[in-house]
Amino acid sequence: MKRIVTVAMAAMLGLFVTSQAAAQEARTCATRGEALAHLSDKYSEAPIAMGLTNKGAVIEVLTNKAGTTWTIIITMPNGVSCMVAAGEGWELVKQVAAGPNA
Repeated sequence: MKRIVTVAMAAMLGLFVTSQAAAQEARTCATRGEALAHLSDKYSEAPIAMGLTNKGAVIEVLTNKAGTTWTIIITMPNGVSCMVAAGEGWELVKQVAAGPNA
């Protein structure tokens, strides 16, 4: 049984490392202005939310008006923006305050 668990954990680690490498290869970076222009021109996306990380980078969520596509970018303090994730079917949800039962 211990051997099965070890093999399963090794397989999961291999999948994680492979997916991380693929994600890094797919990451696209440019200046923030270039990134925003590209996403606007190609997908009609514009920023709808942003936040500041504890390391001084800015995370932004962009989507088009219909919500059919979305992109998340991170802009480093040096002005370089990289795409973190992108997809389809963006939906805004009502914000609910977190409480002890959340």
